[in-house]
Amino acid sequence: MRSSRLLSMILLLQTRGRMTAAEFAERLEVSRRTVLRDVEALSAMGVPVYTERGHGGGIVLLPGSRLDLSRLEPREIEALELAGLDAAQRERLGLGEVHETAARKLATRAVHQPASLSELVIIENSPWLAPPQEGVEPADLVLDLRARTRWEIDYRRSGQERPARLVVDPYGLVSKAGRWYLVADAPGPTRGEPRLFALERLSGHRPLAEAVRHRPGATLASTWQQLRTTDAPEVLVTTRLRSTWRDFARRVLGSRIAAIGEEEDGWCAMTVRFADVRGVRQLLQFAEHIEVLGPPRARALIREAAEDLAARHAPRPLTPG
Repeated sequence: MRSSRLLSMILLLQTRGRMTAAEFAERLEVSRRTVLRDVEALSAMGVPVYTERGHGGGIVLLPGSRLDLSRLEPREIEALELAGLDAAQRERLGLGEVHETAARKLATRAVHQPASLSELVIIENSPWLAPPQEGVEPADLVLDLRARTRWEIDYRRSGQERPARLVVDPYGLVSKAGRWYLVADAPGPTRGEPRLFALERLSGHRPLAEAVRHRPGATLASTWQQLRTTDAPEVLVTTRLRSTWRDFARRVLGSRIAAIGEEEDGWCAMTVRFADVRGVRQLLQFAEHIEVLGPPRARALIREAAEDLAARHAPRPLTPG
């Protein structure tokens, strides 16, 4: 587990003072990239550790610093594993106060220590202008997840008004782009199909007396990787976009942009992917700065929506007064 690996890194540095990323990678059986990510996580937690470049460099615990790991409680050690979460996400997991306590205990530093990453970098995973999330809180689910039982949940699918009830086999929680999801196997034609359930549409859950029935060999990590890499059906919509709106498009469409071209006469070609052709209505926010070229159904949907909006916003006749 990552928490035990982070603690191992601290203990090794307290013993040796300095180690290279290659030495850590070999000792902990991980990649050098993973080692460097772990160093960043430790620094963000307030651990006086940093990297030195050049000959004789490596990963260094600030000379004179001693960390008393025996002072950490089990819950505080768990907080190390989730060091990449921002403050809001830790609060939703019920780890806000625990994380702050662990950080204070680890922040044993010499007087002239360089500023830690936590003093130089703020991590905020919530999207801009995101409304408060509804649904159950992640912290309300963690205890029941530890019990490893099946759940009966009330879940409203996107576009539906009322939740449906179904039995699932939960693996755990994932936070992605500011949103929380329950990862679980749901009823399907085979033993179970991996699914993501947005917590904002999960209105209730009830642990059952039956032990969880995961697919053989499946874990939270492997199931999340499977869900991330599964090729979902998509519709590619081709457009002409006013070139001065490219930055706005990248900001609001993000990974939906399949391709965006260079400027030509003030316009550029942009291809956008949608799970359903009806999603093309999202492009209405570009107003007169975009033209949908195809497919024909997407172009027709934009025209119909624009005509409807124009009719709704036509000047109203003046009433005699």
